[in-house]
Amino acid sequence: MTLPGAVPTPNDFPELEEWRSRTIHQHPQWAEHKDFTSVMNELNAVPPLVFAGEVDQMRADLARVANGEAFLLQGGDCAETFAGATADKISGRVKTLLQMAVVLTYGASMPVVKMGRMAGQFSKPRSSNDETREGVTLPSFRGEMVNGFDFDEKSRVHDPNRMLTGYHTSASTLNLIRAFTKGGFADLRSVNSWNKGFTSNPAHARYESLAAEIDRAINFMEACGADFAPFKDTDVYTGHEALLLDFERALTRIDSRTHQPYDTSAHFLWIGERTRGLEDAHVNFLSKVRNPIGVKLGPTTTADDALALIDKLDPNREPGRLTFITRMGAGKIRENLPAIVEGVQREGAKVVWVTDPMHGNTISVPSGFKTRRYDDVIDEIRGFFEVHEALGTFPGGIHVEMTGDDVAECLGGSDPIEESSFADRYETLCDPRLNHQQSLEIAFQVAEYLSKR
Repeated sequence: MTLPGAVPTPNDFPELEEWRSRTIHQHPQWAEHKDFTSVMNELNAVPPLVFAGEVDQMRADLARVANGEAFLLQGGDCAETFAGATADKISGRVKTLLQMAVVLTYGASMPVVKMGRMAGQFSKPRSSNDETREGVTLPSFRGEMVNGFDFDEKSRVHDPNRMLTGYHTSASTLNLIRAFTKGGFADLRSVNSWNKGFTSNPAHARYESLAAEIDRAINFMEACGADFAPFKDTDVYTGHEALLLDFERALTRIDSRTHQPYDTSAHFLWIGERTRGLEDAHVNFLSKVRNPIGVKLGPTTTADDALALIDKLDPNREPGRLTFITRMGAGKIRENLPAIVEGVQREGAKVVWVTDPMHGNTISVPSGFKTRRYDDVIDEIRGFFEVHEALGTFPGGIHVEMTGDDVAECLGGSDPIEESSFADRYETLCDPRLNHQQSLEIAFQVAEYLSKR
């Protein structure tokens, strides 16, 4: 479908409006809502959520990943909820991300670029526009920035006012992330305290052992008079799927330094497998902004598809600009990924290669829950590393859906989650997430793979 006429937007930059005349998939039906124009006018005027200088810094950090000098870790909720933006839940996700990063940094002796799938991941693409239960058909749930989860007519209306709630919830989340990572919470000398509040388990014990090693190393450096300024805080960037182009366009600003457009809803934005049509609206819009951009590549992707996306989104071949996030499935990655990587390698393009081992491994179990098997997640990560090892390219990162909470949503792990636990501890509104223990186990496994390179 194509969209109705443009709503007035700030910072006149005609190229940013081209997407409105393109085919657009997965877009909410809210243009005729009585509040649509007033919501868009308000979003056009709100302060940015992130700043152009931060975006530039992330692009520079990702250039190091593209060159094999750092590793990208991205993790967070499948779909954030407004109710989940509490201090406890945000700190749990941030602590888990920091723990995973320190495991990777220490185990692989490599800097880690940290990105939360947070402060904006409030919308989700769906395979069907509608959902039917007991003969009643309603619009599918598309994330809380679009409609509600409850299965009733009022809840499932596509309501643009939810974008305002999403903006303010993202602002609150970012405020907490910045406070945690810049206010002493992320100090490496506090690495032991990051385990507090989590349920004891095998991964917890392994982390405690690693934290003790880090403490000894820091004590030694401190005795030698080392400068600890770089250890006191860290950068945690934010990223989400740029699905709602109304929202993304409204949050785009022209930077006063460079006079270039930046989407200030997040540092990093990605295009999903369902919306990566080369001439479609999502690719068109994100080709215009200066943010680092990701694209999800599923099992049907060809090398020609990847090269066409590079030409469209990274015509200047700028390291750090474009990330390919592969989501093939454990049974297909070793077969499908090599041709894509080889094709990109022949062209000399410097993209960041990241594995999403979650989305290609979703299954349903007899109880009706969607889940993933931990072993399948690990196998796709292993296959990702094997392909890049064979081709001499750098496996640049992992993209996982995870939480700091003690949920039961993915089967398996060293302290196995069983299907019987889903009834009491399955909390996600969309796709299943790794819990704290499983997330740490993933980090230890990836650190081993990186240390062997």
